[in-house]
Amino acid sequence: MAAILSNLRTTVIVSFVLSAIYLCAYVATGGIALDGAFWQAFARWTHVVSGIMWIGLLWYFNFVQIPNMPNIPDDQKPAIGKVIAPAALFWFRWGAAFTVLTGLTVAGLRGYSMEVLSLGLAADVYSPQYSFIGIGMWLAIIMAANVWFVIWPNQKIALGMVEAEADAKPKAARTAMLFSRTNTLLSFPMLIAMAMAQTVFG
Repeated sequence: MAAILSNLRTTVIVSFVLSAIYLCAYVATGGIALDGAFWQAFARWTHVVSGIMWIGLLWYFNFVQIPNMPNIPDDQKPAIGKVIAPAALFWFRWGAAFTVLTGLTVAGLRGYSMEVLSLGLAADVYSPQYSFIGIGMWLAIIMAANVWFVIWPNQKIALGMVEAEADAKPKAARTAMLFSRTNTLLSFPMLIAMAMAQTVFG
């Protein structure tokens, strides 16, 4: 067991193998048929996994890293900026992209993409549920846009990953922090819509 757990890649591979075995057993015992419902469920699983990666790292930055940076001795801060933050930002931004992509896939497979993206205005028969999930989807899209078009470009400047004037780094760091904090503010209402909409839509 130690050989599996000592290597992250091996741990993740074994986790996916166990997931596949569990899924095959679920199908074999008649728990779910290999039809449209299966692919909807699979897409929802990928959406949840991506979302956990994204929001988990968003909260890590805002609840752990940013508040504790002033407590880290100056000679140790380069380890955060050169090693930890770039790795976390990689998974953070791709988690955001895949969360939105898989969410749109779920909506497409469920057959209500236009209804929810239009907040119910494109529905043949309006239902407040379309507005409910649609607001959550738009919040997630706004948050992902913040990640890719504001937070990530500014973090590259703040961390010295791209050439910039020395006085641009503090400004970029503050901009990235404020937009990250904005995403934290939006994350709780967005998750209300995502979690409760599953009950609404079945």
